[in-house]
Amino acid sequence: MPASMNASNVTLSEQFIDNVWVPSRGNKYRPVLDPYHESLLAEVTCGDPADVDLAVIAAQRALPGWRATPEATRGEYLEAIASGLETRRHPLAELSTRNNGKPLAEAYQDLDDAIACYRYYAKVTVALGQRQGTVEEAGQRDLEARHYWDAIGIVGLITPWNFPLVSSAWKLAPALAAGCTVVFKPSEITPLPERVLAEIVMEAGLPPGVLNLLLGDGEGIGAPLSRHPGIDKLSFTGSNAVGEAVMSAAAQGVRPVSLELGGKSPILVTEDADLGLARDLVMAGICYNAGQMCSATSRLLVHERLADDLYSAIDAAMAELHLGAPMTQGTDMGPLVNASQRERVQGYMAIANEEGLISETPALALPERGFFVAPRLYREVPTTSRLWREEIFGPLLCARRVANDDEAIALANDSDFGLAATVVADEPDHAASIARRLEAGNVWCNSDQVAPPQGSWGGMKRSGIGRELGDSGLNAYLELKRITRPIKH
Repeated sequence: MPASMNASNVTLSEQFIDNVWVPSRGNKYRPVLDPYHESLLAEVTCGDPADVDLAVIAAQRALPGWRATPEATRGEYLEAIASGLETRRHPLAELSTRNNGKPLAEAYQDLDDAIACYRYYAKVTVALGQRQGTVEEAGQRDLEARHYWDAIGIVGLITPWNFPLVSSAWKLAPALAAGCTVVFKPSEITPLPERVLAEIVMEAGLPPGVLNLLLGDGEGIGAPLSRHPGIDKLSFTGSNAVGEAVMSAAAQGVRPVSLELGGKSPILVTEDADLGLARDLVMAGICYNAGQMCSATSRLLVHERLADDLYSAIDAAMAELHLGAPMTQGTDMGPLVNASQRERVQGYMAIANEEGLISETPALALPERGFFVAPRLYREVPTTSRLWREEIFGPLLCARRVANDDEAIALANDSDFGLAATVVADEPDHAASIARRLEAGNVWCNSDQVAPPQGSWGGMKRSGIGRELGDSGLNAYLELKRITRPIKH
């Protein structure tokens, strides 16, 4: 097993720049914890602005050659990265579970999603090469216009802690496919799985400087990367507060940004919905990854005819969940990622008590160790409640009964966010008609939250700018060039 997968009570003080591990210029370190055992996995450098400078120089040096690399060849590199992840699937899933706290089955799903993403963009890269030079009418006799797509340049990528290797795949795969060189900062909370990408890159033979991986926190790496004049494009996934700071930094030099930010997503259950399906989709939407996902459907809008029955079914399902060791088969939900996240969620539970919110969810015994919070359903939550309006990032579900579809849609859209939504209805056409009226970038009808690489991901309003995955994900790292010239006779 590679040394980086055995990180335990070690000090990680190096940065991956130009295909070489070099000492960080930073002299501060932060702990990386196992959220179940509450034990130290490693100490990792906080990084330093000088690390960013070196990484950008390496990316600048590599850019001309990588840009000129044929698209089909870039696709072969992406396929090699996918194979490297696949070879390490088991140890990487275990490392992700140890670092993040999610159940092992969820970590395996993350790995499979990441592998599929790199493989998808390996094929898309080939298609990009085939459409270079597409001809169209120039609007004037004896002239023709051709379209070309060029790499935007050097991109800075910053990812969160809740989906290690998946969020990075969504950015790295299309950026590399487009011909960009990369300076990548994974979350300082879950850097261990992402760090293995450096080994995979070297095994794949990716040229030096194409992918530079910097460990560190916001002060040491994140902020310097966001404001660095050598970065041509920034892509960030995380909180709204940090996203606004990234956008402000990008404004210097008028650099483009992609932002995937917060959510307060609704799940709408109609009068004719199947009760069992509604219960299962509600549970998946609030309990997967312990509710630590921007697309968590944390606002339930249910028709008054089904409300009491659905509330009871959800309470019963929450009471039956097994919270425990993430590595153990049969664990339904692991701990939150760290003590700070647990304190945040517990803070909202205190607010619920202050606001007099009603919960009939049975008390669930928590493990003696680990940063656990039991899931809870709050009934008939006022729309003025902070729990109804603010992103919690934990397994707390707020519910309201509604009289009809129009009321449900109005309440669903009454939010600062517009990332995702779920609709549960008996008739697919009925569900689709509701979905069409929702202000959300992704709406699932009678379905789990699937996000295939050929799809799209992103939101409206304060949920962000731009889209990831699919053609949109690739285009985010490309500049369109139109060349007009005389037609040869």
